[in-house]
Amino acid sequence: MTPEQAQAIYLAGQEAVVMHLCQLDAQVQASQQEIEALQRKIAQLSKNSSNSSKRPSSDDITKPKGGKKTRRPDEKGNPIGGQPGHPKHTRAPYPPEAISHLHEHESTDCPLCGGPDILWLEDLPPRVIQQTEVKEIVVIREEHRAYAYWCEACGQIHYAEFPPQVLKEGLFKTRLTALVAYMKNVCHASFSTVRKFLRDVIGEPVSRGYLAKIIQKVSQSLERPYEELLARIPLEATLNVDETGHKDNGDRFWTWVFKAELYVLFRIDKSRGSQVLIEVLGKEFDGTLGCDYFSAYRKFMKDFQVAVQFCIAHLIRDIKFLTTLPDAPTRAYGNKLLHAVKGLFKVIHQHDSLTPDDFRAALELAKAQMIQIGIAEAPSWLDEEGKEQKREAQNMAERFRKHAKAYFQFITTPGMDPTNNVAEQAIRFIVIDRLVTQGTRSAKGRRANERLWTVIATCALQGRSAFEFILQAVQAYFHDEPPPSLLPAPP
Repeated sequence: MTPEQAQAIYLAGQEAVVMHLCQLDAQVQASQQEIEALQRKIAQLSKNSSNSSKRPSSDDITKPKGGKKTRRPDEKGNPIGGQPGHPKHTRAPYPPEAISHLHEHESTDCPLCGGPDILWLEDLPPRVIQQTEVKEIVVIREEHRAYAYWCEACGQIHYAEFPPQVLKEGLFKTRLTALVAYMKNVCHASFSTVRKFLRDVIGEPVSRGYLAKIIQKVSQSLERPYEELLARIPLEATLNVDETGHKDNGDRFWTWVFKAELYVLFRIDKSRGSQVLIEVLGKEFDGTLGCDYFSAYRKFMKDFQVAVQFCIAHLIRDIKFLTTLPDAPTRAYGNKLLHAVKGLFKVIHQHDSLTPDDFRAALELAKAQMIQIGIAEAPSWLDEEGKEQKREAQNMAERFRKHAKAYFQFITTPGMDPTNNVAEQAIRFIVIDRLVTQGTRSAKGRRANERLWTVIATCALQGRSAFEFILQAVQAYFHDEPPPSLLPAPP
């Protein structure tokens, strides 16, 4: 073999080794990309209400099977229930005027030795046990008779007229009508449950269909109070909005909640889009809207230049998700943002100890630092095809570039909270109702739910009794009188 041949063989071997190494490197890179994609998918599947904008109702609450059940500790490691040293909470006693009967218990001899020589110590207060009982329910059943008369002039039989309120009432009068509505919507009872209660406790068997007719009567009695709030809501300076799913005869609808300072309004609609906001608030809405980062709110904000306060709590959860991703620079970016958020809320918690000017200046500084990190320090890496590989971080940076101002409207808007918690809390009992009653079956049912939910949430906010309000509205409806109002009283 000549030197030239040996050299050629050597070079061919080297080329083969290089090609093999390139193939291995390509395989490693492909495997690494696949691993990162799987890790990203795992992170996506691990999303819950603590690290994303997903609702708590979507979390997996499955408990591990087997093993001895123990009391679940709270976040501090303490068992649930009363803690050592915790002050005792007791029920406030009834005032004397609320006592129907007073029973006095006296002793004639000593309970220990049986001696008869005992003295009543008038200076020491007696031990007291108060009790409450429900008497047997007294059901008043009335009958109205309209007698027949023969008219000699026209030769026909005529009946006397029933009073209009009797015709409106039907079988159930005012209080029982209000009770059915209260059980159905406040107590989240199904028609079957209400029917059983009326049959077993009241002794009045009725059909589910008749109960549905009763709810429609209550709905009509609440139409005017609801429409008053609907006309008032576009005038609010600050407003929080949220939405959740609703079932109607198997179809998907959405329940929207509009939370003002002193009242709450619900709207059930087929759409989850910005058209609902236009219909309720109008195109000229001039207040500040507190909401999450859902696209309908962003479109409403863009189309009509509406001031928006996006929920910082949702932003924090989305930032926490960045810290769970496999990419180290993205995790570091998420941790920097979380640190900036903590600095912002540290300032908020110092509100009472700072002057208004100092508080505003500290908030502006914390805001600027957070925006600077969000935009300038987001990692980026483009592959050979120019595709962004750190898209989660860049999506967050894009959010800051486009909507940073909308996360800090609360700084310059009195009464606006940085989170959307008030709307989420207002809509919480609707989720419970949906799970228990399985939704509605018609447009009339949706309207009834809107009005009753509005009454329930608004009365709770104003410290009023929802039952008493429903009772007054039904009474007014049966007698063709003006209904009570849900509008807050003028100062």
